[in-house]
Amino acid sequence: MAKELRKRSEIEEKYKWNLEDLIPSGEALTALLNDVSKRIPEYEKFRGKLGDSEKDLAQFLIFDECLDEKLSRLFAYAQQKSDEDTSIGEFQALVSRVQNLARKAMAASSYAEPEILAIPDETMERYLKSEEFTLYRKQLERLLAKKEHMLSGPEEQILAQSMEATQGASAIFNLFNNADLKFPAVQDENGEWVELTHGRYSTFLENSSRTVRRDAFHAYYSAYRQFANTVAATLESNIRQACFYSRVRRYPSTRAYYLSENEIPETVYDNLIEAVHSHMDLLHRYVSMRKRFMGLDELHVYDLYVPLVSDSGKSCPYEEAKRLIAEALAPLGEEYVKTVKQGFENRWIDVYENQGKRSGGYSNSVYGVHPYVLLSYDDTLSSAMVVAHEMGHSMHSWYSNANQPYTYSGYKIFVAEVASTCNEALFLRYLMKQSKTREEKREMINQFLERFRLVMFRQTMFAEFELFVHRMAWEGTPLTKDLLCRIYHDLNEQYFGKDLTVDSDIDYEWARIPHFYRPFYVYQYATGFAAAVVISDRILAGDQETLEGYFRFLKGGCSMTPVELLRLCGIDMEKTGVVEEALRVFEELLDEFEAV
Repeated sequence: MAKELRKRSEIEEKYKWNLEDLIPSGEALTALLNDVSKRIPEYEKFRGKLGDSEKDLAQFLIFDECLDEKLSRLFAYAQQKSDEDTSIGEFQALVSRVQNLARKAMAASSYAEPEILAIPDETMERYLKSEEFTLYRKQLERLLAKKEHMLSGPEEQILAQSMEATQGASAIFNLFNNADLKFPAVQDENGEWVELTHGRYSTFLENSSRTVRRDAFHAYYSAYRQFANTVAATLESNIRQACFYSRVRRYPSTRAYYLSENEIPETVYDNLIEAVHSHMDLLHRYVSMRKRFMGLDELHVYDLYVPLVSDSGKSCPYEEAKRLIAEALAPLGEEYVKTVKQGFENRWIDVYENQGKRSGGYSNSVYGVHPYVLLSYDDTLSSAMVVAHEMGHSMHSWYSNANQPYTYSGYKIFVAEVASTCNEALFLRYLMKQSKTREEKREMINQFLERFRLVMFRQTMFAEFELFVHRMAWEGTPLTKDLLCRIYHDLNEQYFGKDLTVDSDIDYEWARIPHFYRPFYVYQYATGFAAAVVISDRILAGDQETLEGYFRFLKGGCSMTPVELLRLCGIDMEKTGVVEEALRVFEELLDEFEAV
């Protein structure tokens, strides 16, 4: 009989996040929902007055910021409650209710940006010099930079109202992927039938038994094959929505629109793909080495994840992971480590998988409250890496929230992966240094090589796939299942080279990637990884200037552009040097692995 996941009620409280720190009770939740609902109509009292005086505009900005902070807390609570068990309709309904409030607030305030942009330049210049706008100066300057993409007041209101009708694809995929999609049971290495889940799939792919890996791989993708037409239509709907808003706002492409939101030049995206393409031979070399090392006539996709060291895959219980991570992060200082430990002990983290729980992992930040982390911990070193990664996000949020006002506390997505990956790199370097045998060291080097494969190369491949399909949709090409599979298959062959047999099942991997429902998000994993590798190496080398700059970066929120914030650490993302340097580290690790 297949093993079943535990129910949430069967997991110890200390391994479940404490959402009472966010909203303490049902009564408090109801009060906050009612307060926000009652205050949304107050937007109307500011309509038509934003250009009348400095005081009127300042009062609007204060009100808007206050309501937005309350909505962000509500949304975090509702989403996290839903993620605990996506099959519970009560919390799905709560998410919908909060989303509806957010849409109402957006519609009620849709006049604001057109009104602000209609303020004469000389008047706005005077406003920006006023002490009353010291806090909001950067915010207004960012809005003014979008002036050519804003519509009239009535048009903006229609756009805001349209969001309710166009946001369904992502929600549909989330429910399909986490609540409705069921996988076959597979046999483990002991011949015992085990229910296949998102969380267990990655563990199966690391199994030393090739039969287990192969069967889990084919079983997993058989579920996506069955619904591939539906998922293709869902993804296409999401991309068409992106095209609609990009065109309406007069951007030349969806990529231009979404990168502008993070203040990132499109050349950063192109340079990433170009730099990775120019070093594709390194990934081909790694794949060839893996095939040779494993003694296989054919290397398949399901062989890419199994550790190359025979005695690796040893368990890493959660309590052990906490200790190792704290020790590995010591180069960042006593205060940093103390706060990480506080997160471990004070229930910031939802640790284990349970029935209906959302797959994967994330860190969520709410201003005025500690960050939260969702995991599906499975006692492996890979899971320990996820803990280090997500706590990097959380520490970034912790420092930004503690040092920035609400307006500038939320850092841009482009820099989000820097802190998380810096934690990862420090963790791996620590494990390499602590290795007691050649086998242990080789295992840790392989882990680092795998991070390059999965983040530097694979996420860049995702980014290239996304660029292709968005361009096709922009030009009116239907995104059918067959087209998406063909593009994805060809990219796998290009990236991994002739020594990998590209199984047809991997053609459906696009159907399971939730990040594709956040347009032009994934490339930032690769750019963030490159920056983090360089930063962490400098910190480990004792570079005090980089360490001090790194904490200024962590505390910066979005008070500067992402490129400006990274320059505080000595990292210039407008040049190709950072990606090139990171790929040189990959080459050095390849050399070291072969030497060991």
